[in-house]
Amino acid sequence: MATVVVDVMPKPEILDPQGKAVLGALPRLGFSGVVDVRQGKRFELTIEGEATAEVLAQVAEMAEKLLSNPVIEDFTVRVEDI
Repeated sequence: MATVVVDVMPKPEILDPQGKAVLGALPRLGFSGVVDVRQGKRFELTIEGEATAEVLAQVAEMAEKLLSNPVIEDFTVRVEDI
């Protein structure tokens, strides 16, 4: 079995109000030095067998059709080392 990770993030030109809220809260909690925060989603898919190129292509199709909104989000697909 393999674990395939899909990371979904807002496109750079899309406003990220959740990220801005976190950015505003960090100094109030005593953290400094952070200049920007973008908040996204992470999906972990456990796949039967090996993560072949065909499997990764199928996961990318899943990400495009279900896991992300391609109008406002970008995604990456990768195999997680165990």
